[in-house]
Amino acid sequence: MKGTKSIVLMGLALGMLFYAVPRLDLSSEAILPTVFGIAWIAFALLIIAAHLHELLGVDEEAREEMEKVKRMKKWQLEQMVQGKRKMLQFKK
Repeated sequence: MKGTKSIVLMGLALGMLFYAVPRLDLSSEAILPTVFGIAWIAFALLIIAAHLHELLGVDEEAREEMEKVKRMKKWQLEQMVQGKRKMLQFKK
């Protein structure tokens, strides 16, 4: 279900990009319309990249690693409270 939302929104952003790019005035001598067109395309590509990032699950590994660290710290705290062991030291 999580991926469905990203797919739909990425599809809308792609459709918007394909619809608008031929209509943007990027080759005129006026500076403002050209800057607007480039900025608009950049924002649309940024939105598409964010949805691809979410779909590919790039953050899942980092999330799992953080969960491991939290579990280890919780275990260390329990051991310290019980007086069984000294806390382990992590090297950075």
